[in-house]
Amino acid sequence: MQAQTVGHRANVNGMRMYYEVSGTGDPLVVLHGAYMNIPTMGAIIPGLARTHKVYAVELQGHGRTTDIARPITYPNLADDVAAFMDAASLLKADVFGYSMGAEVGLQLAIRHPAKVNKLVAASVAYDLKGWQPAFTEMIPQMTVEMVSAMPFAKDYPKLAANPNGFPEFARKLIALEKEPMAWEADVKALKTPVLVIAGDADVSTLEHSVAMFRLLGGGGMGDMVDMGKAPPASRLAILPATSHTAVITQVDLLLGFIEPFLQGRTPKGFFEL
Repeated sequence: MQAQTVGHRANVNGMRMYYEVSGTGDPLVVLHGAYMNIPTMGAIIPGLARTHKVYAVELQGHGRTTDIARPITYPNLADDVAAFMDAASLLKADVFGYSMGAEVGLQLAIRHPAKVNKLVAASVAYDLKGWQPAFTEMIPQMTVEMVSAMPFAKDYPKLAANPNGFPEFARKLIALEKEPMAWEADVKALKTPVLVIAGDADVSTLEHSVAMFRLLGGGGMGDMVDMGKAPPASRLAILPATSHTAVITQVDLLLGFIEPFLQGRTPKGFFEL
């Protein structure tokens, strides 16, 4: 059975934020990627709604949420999510973010740690140096005209509160790619358990994903669990043969990693009782 989905709007930091609620269970806030919306997140939302009460949010200027006269930055978006949670009477929740949404989730955990129980961050980086060189070389060449020629630009007016707002929206997202991002100390100080997910051909490098996992306390000898030492609270999952845009389409694999993490289940070694 598919979970019933109900759409809502909330007044958040001067914008009308659209969100959908589906499923039952512990609350889980879902954050989409750049230029995306709830529908383009695909089957992962109904998949998560089988076991969670999912609050899928459309961020500033995305989907049906209005844009405002303010830059789109990760701290701004994180503060919006915190304000949304207050408006929705969500004291604390698990968070799943993909791409830009993963960066927002990471900033939410950094800036508002009391609101995040566990964070699942798919295709994430904590430093601009963590992006693939081919991507960082492309950023200075991005223009509104280039982005406006992408297929998703044609779909923007279908949901947007301002159907003519795409050029300004694109300008803000291009500026977002150039924003400083050096959050190593903040990530290392996190107490929130994080599941880092990446494709093996993602926009973030494999080395960066491993470095982030180590900052979160992971990467030690797994057999120590068999000797009575608890495993780290954070986890790392790499999806094989998966590019950046294919990460969100690997629904069965994603659920196989996400559900045990959120439930606190770990595989047992053969020495464990």
